[in-house]
Amino acid sequence: MKVVIIGGGPAGMMAGISSAKNGNEVVILEKMNMLGKKLLITGKGRCNITSSLNISEFIQNIPGNGRFLYSSFEKFTNQDIIEFLEKHNVKVKEERGNRIFPVSDKSIDVLNAFLEELKKLNVKIITNAKVEKIITENTQSGISKNSNSVSTDETSIGLKCSTIAKKVIGVVYIKNENRIVEKADKIILATGGNSYQSTGSTGDGYNIAKELGHTITKIVPSLVPMTANNIKEKEQNNEFVYNSNYENSLNLCKDLQGLSLRNVEIKFEDIEKNKIIYKDFGEMLFTHFGISGPTILSGTAHLLRYKDIEKLLKNGKIILRIDLKPALNEEKLDLRILRDFEKDKNKIFKNSLSELLPQKLIKPIIQLSGINENKKVNEITKIERLNLVKILKNFIVVVTEFRPINEAIITSGGISIKEINPKTMESKIVEGLYFAGEVIDVDAYTGGFNLQIAYSTGYVAGQNI
Repeated sequence: MKVVIIGGGPAGMMAGISSAKNGNEVVILEKMNMLGKKLLITGKGRCNITSSLNISEFIQNIPGNGRFLYSSFEKFTNQDIIEFLEKHNVKVKEERGNRIFPVSDKSIDVLNAFLEELKKLNVKIITNAKVEKIITENTQSGISKNSNSVSTDETSIGLKCSTIAKKVIGVVYIKNENRIVEKADKIILATGGNSYQSTGSTGDGYNIAKELGHTITKIVPSLVPMTANNIKEKEQNNEFVYNSNYENSLNLCKDLQGLSLRNVEIKFEDIEKNKIIYKDFGEMLFTHFGISGPTILSGTAHLLRYKDIEKLLKNGKIILRIDLKPALNEEKLDLRILRDFEKDKNKIFKNSLSELLPQKLIKPIIQLSGINENKKVNEITKIERLNLVKILKNFIVVVTEFRPINEAIITSGGISIKEINPKTMESKIVEGLYFAGEVIDVDAYTGGFNLQIAYSTGYVAGQNI
């Protein structure tokens, strides 16, 4: 059987492997000049392969239609991908947050394992091949199912129907400015989403599927940095002065640009309803536009699903509350500060915080506290000290929007899961058409879950052909 896979990311490569193992003739069409470009940049170039969590816990980390993936995860688990890589001499290690990485810290080693297996199975790879459309025939018309001819006439392409009334017979793609028709008995669409467009994820698969009658749910960025608000509040000598309302969080973030906070607790809150939307513990990063880092990215997967989120963001009703010292309650933190002050009682305030805080945080914390930076620590009152404690436990940034989709790690939205058989990944609308990876309307938190979705759905799609 001739199987054509559109897209050479982790989902497409895994689909190619599992389909070829079934004895099929497999061709992968990739629009870029190589396979796996997006895979190479995952995990900051180190490739967060998967998570070590029990596979049953994966669903809890997939806010975007996680239940749809039960069958896929049962058939190809995190242990399966680890075993696959180790057979290709790619050893793995576990890091903080159950994240699995290659021991070498090189994503190229992971990609090479896939390429070696594809070569071993004689999978044909055609790069620089941009697929224009999938060709179908109407199975309810007089067209023969066994026809040896493949037409690119528009009447045989993208026929609309609510039930299976057509089947795939090939694809049309462009290579070296030539329009080429590739016959196929089965097709797997694994083109990825619409994020990191320089790697080839430009949403092509959505248009292809839509032409065939599939529903595409709203496409929005997920696992994406956020912009802080930039409402000017107060300036003194042309220098921004931080204030308890954080009415210019953008300037705050700019001053803290590049600062990575580890082991902090973050909470996204709807201050209009006094409701916590998402909380997490771990690492975050300040940038020139606002905030990023693992906890922030995972938080956006929840925020984008929150009712009226765009309106709330625009109106400054969503805040990020950071607990800079989550291991200490307010009483214990006060005692810690007292000890520091006792040790440095003859120092001025601005020189007394270096053991408590990163250097970049000292200035904004002092301004927020309202304590004169030149005041000696033995002159600081109890009220001033307790106010300092509250600031350290409630460091606030107001956020106003998500960054553009091209800066997102993944896309939320895609081909509706209602139109895909979860046990086989086959379309319920077009016979012989299968889907795998990010092109489907599923998305997860950071931590290797999205790559596991790619492997598992790719494996199932290929296995069922």
